[in-house]
Amino acid sequence: MSLARLGGRTFASLRHHRDYRLYFAGNAISFVGTWMQQIAAYWLTLELTRSAVAVGVLALVQTLPVTVLVLAGGSIADRFDVRRLVIGCELALAAIASVLAVLALSGVIEVWQLYALGFAQGVALALAAPARHTLVFRIVGRDDLPNAVALSSALGTTARILGPALGGVVVASAGAGVAFAVNAGSYVVVVGALLAMRLAPVPTTPARAREVLAGVADTFRFAFSARRVTVAFLAVLLVSTFSFNFDVLLPLVARRTLGEGAEVFGLIAAVFGAGALCGALILATVARARLLLVLGGAAGFGFFQLLLAPQSSLVVVCVLLFAIGIFYVLWGSSALATLQLAAPEQLRGRAASLYFFAFQGGAPLGGLIAGSLTEIGGTRLAFVSAGTIAIAVAVAGAAALVRSGRPPRELVVLSPSSGRLRRRRSAGRTPPGTRPP
Repeated sequence: MSLARLGGRTFASLRHHRDYRLYFAGNAISFVGTWMQQIAAYWLTLELTRSAVAVGVLALVQTLPVTVLVLAGGSIADRFDVRRLVIGCELALAAIASVLAVLALSGVIEVWQLYALGFAQGVALALAAPARHTLVFRIVGRDDLPNAVALSSALGTTARILGPALGGVVVASAGAGVAFAVNAGSYVVVVGALLAMRLAPVPTTPARAREVLAGVADTFRFAFSARRVTVAFLAVLLVSTFSFNFDVLLPLVARRTLGEGAEVFGLIAAVFGAGALCGALILATVARARLLLVLGGAAGFGFFQLLLAPQSSLVVVCVLLFAIGIFYVLWGSSALATLQLAAPEQLRGRAASLYFFAFQGGAPLGGLIAGSLTEIGGTRLAFVSAGTIAIAVAVAGAAALVRSGRPPRELVVLSPSSGRLRRRRSAGRTPPGTRPP
């Protein structure tokens, strides 16, 4: 295969869809600012408190709204014009970043304010996350979805490289307030890109509280409607809860394990992001949503964390974090595409919300566990625990699929008359863009 053809496959969604190019370009700026803010917030919390547990608490208050509200956010995304919903969420996030900047630059910021604004940020993200991915599906369609999900992941992980690197430099040289201000300005770009899209408006369906709750119930029925969907959902839920708490652990690796400052924190976070970018480009080229990638990615993710646990050399830590970043994207992005392609049209937003519930729903507990384990046995104990659990989840998921004996695939559909999920069997047709593991 020629390099030109390979590159064409890797960037297919960008070549085929003008509105996805706008989405990609706008978020390329915004995501960098978001990571700068995240780095600044965690580092500022550590500076103000000198406590690993306090960093875990910030992770908790940022992710707790996602745990509680993201499934409702998916139900809302299935009833509203998702572009307008995303614009509203981006404006709310811009306001939060602006308040953080004013408080930090004026020198009056306190930890409780970081917690309160972090909670507000979590509420906005609970609504924005499923809406964003429903918007991507609407822009590119089923055939290009795996490629678009991988490219969006590449975008996010590129921001994970640039954002922490820039954030570390900005925090060290100018303070956290400047990082917050840069992020506030970045939302102007993404809102402009969203407004420039040519998508036709979608009629809004009134969302009564009872209907939103019924939509949440449909989401859980979908999660346990077929073995492959259940394995993907539980794999993401367990690995992200107990094995992916890097927002808490990486500042502690820099400060306590390596004995360095904000610049090294930015460096190691950027190296992890570089690995994730590599993994995302691999997935974009493969352009398949495969459960094998979810489970194999989780196993590799855990294995390299076990290797990372005893390390105290910056070079070795960077090499292992690069490998961990590759496997992180393999299980994370593959699971998102798998769930969205398995869902019927009426559940598109709720399928995305199911993924984000799994990915961030256990983060409040996971962040506290990671911080507490570090207090007890350093980052070594935290990484050993995380790696062991990720490998165990991958093995258990593979065993569940083997025991199933590959029965006829089950398609989950929403009955228009009852609004409830029901199950029907297919003789073996596989939706476009999916393959058996």
